[in-house]
Amino acid sequence: MSVRGNWVTVCGQQIRVEVRSADDAHQDPPLVLCNGIGASLETFDPLVAGLDSRRTVVSFDVPGAGLSPAPRLPYTFPILALTIARMLTRLGYPRFDVLGYSWGGALAQQLAFQFPHRCARVILMCTATGMLMVPARPKVLWHMSTPRRYRDPDYAAQVAPVIYGGAARRDLDGVREVFGTVETRASRRGYAYQLLAGAGWTSLPFLPLIRQPVLVLAGDDDPIIPLVNARTMRRLLPHAELSVFPGGHIDPLLRSDDIGSRIETFLNHERH
Repeated sequence: MSVRGNWVTVCGQQIRVEVRSADDAHQDPPLVLCNGIGASLETFDPLVAGLDSRRTVVSFDVPGAGLSPAPRLPYTFPILALTIARMLTRLGYPRFDVLGYSWGGALAQQLAFQFPHRCARVILMCTATGMLMVPARPKVLWHMSTPRRYRDPDYAAQVAPVIYGGAARRDLDGVREVFGTVETRASRRGYAYQLLAGAGWTSLPFLPLIRQPVLVLAGDDDPIIPLVNARTMRRLLPHAELSVFPGGHIDPLLRSDDIGSRIETFLNHERH
């Protein structure tokens, strides 16, 4: 197995990319990981460790997050989806599976809708339909309005029980470990651009048009994304299944074996 890092320039934007591949990789398309707001690709390391080692995985820093520089102007999800699709073309991947976590779930939905002939399978993890959703409580949204938790692992552990729920209520050392690996050079401007991208976006009108197989993964104790949102997506997506795990918003990053097994079961069952 090998891991290689790249800087890919597309649409005038530098994007930091990491590709994990194996010499005996099977013939599935690569799994592209779209991260949560403000997070760098390192936060996915525990989840990647829970996946089949033969699976090619592509992770990246969204412009303005991690080490990818912030763009000069704000962007929309359709523009970002086009940018990521061109990045994958540059990397030599005409087809791909996509996993979207939290904020990245909006990007994953947009990629599936915008590039139906390239996107084979979709995993929507701890995410919702954007602006039109059942929202979190105001206290949770307040903590989410700043990237401080990515810059201060102790602060992340302090607010984790309130905003993340699940294992974060007990495993504060695990929370510190997850956020302690995050690259913290992301700009406040980049974080603001991510908030702006989601402010006017919703997938509700086009969810019935997403024809790919979809796995909706959701926790039963997620203060950020209440479970009712996952049930709504399951009803609107024509070929979706819902898998509810016991836990909260960052449990997929703390319990990678369980979540990785659910993802692999779905991908292997829906193999073309």
